[in-house]
Amino acid sequence: MADDNDSERPLHSEPDEEAIDEPTTSPAQEADETAWMLKEGVTIGLIAIGAMVVLGLGLLQGTGLVDLFAPIADTEFGQWAAFAVLVLVGIAVFVWSRLGV
Repeated sequence: MADDNDSERPLHSEPDEEAIDEPTTSPAQEADETAWMLKEGVTIGLIAIGAMVVLGLGLLQGTGLVDLFAPIADTEFGQWAAFAVLVLVGIAVFVWSRLGV
């Protein structure tokens, strides 16, 4: 009979190892946790959108369909250097957004 219950038990039903053991006890704590989760979600979304925009610009630049940085750089190397600076600025903004989290 015990074997029947074990076979019906869903796989991977153990709780997460990193799960919080203590429930939320106050409305202020719940509000803080909700604000933190919203900040994390928005940050992840913005990072994903920014990464896709940079990837798209890089692919368009690489195939020669656009010369996005032509006003500031005349040579191909200069345009790729400007693109690299754009990527580094994006990484710096990401690191800055993660400080204190």
